Amino acid sequence: MRKLVGIAAAVMMFPAIALAQANNVGSCGWGTKLFDGQSGIFPQGAAGVTNGFLFNQTFGVSFGTSGCTQDGAVKSSWKTAMFIDGNKEQLARDMSVGSGEALDSLAHLLGVEAADRVAFNRAARENMNVIFPSDDVATNRVILGLWDVLSADAQLARYTAAL
Repeated sequence: MRKLVGIAAAVMMFPAIALAQANNVGSCGWGTKLFDGQSGIFPQGAAGVTNGFLFNQTFGVSFGTSGCTQDGAVKSSWKTAMFIDGNKEQLARDMSVGSGEALDSLAHLLGVEAADRVAFNRAARENMNVIFPSDDVATNRVILGLWDVLSADAQLARYTAAL
């Protein structure tokens, strides 16, 4: 019975490990190498589970092996997604005119420096239809549109890392 409980606990941990390392593809570790070039939920989850199960990503980051480096920055895009999701209407209004509190807050979340704020606001205004292609656009589509706009601008491309 004790062995069955242990196995059940381990199996239940796999989804948590996969979610914790959801952006694993494109990062490092054996799972990343095994599923390199594949996209979608399954390859990302499988790469995360592989790295979590074999514990090689932590080792790789610690010692610079398995394609891992020690100079990467830990980042999370969930705050940006939550902000956009909760402020879509106001953000769309602000982008349409190129200024406003919601647009300023988004720039702050993305780490846009003061020297780049005018360019950021201009890019948002000029590409409103790319970022907000419809009235009922999903948050992830807004993020993808914003990524497309920022990555196409040489001055603003560095801020895509925060998305």
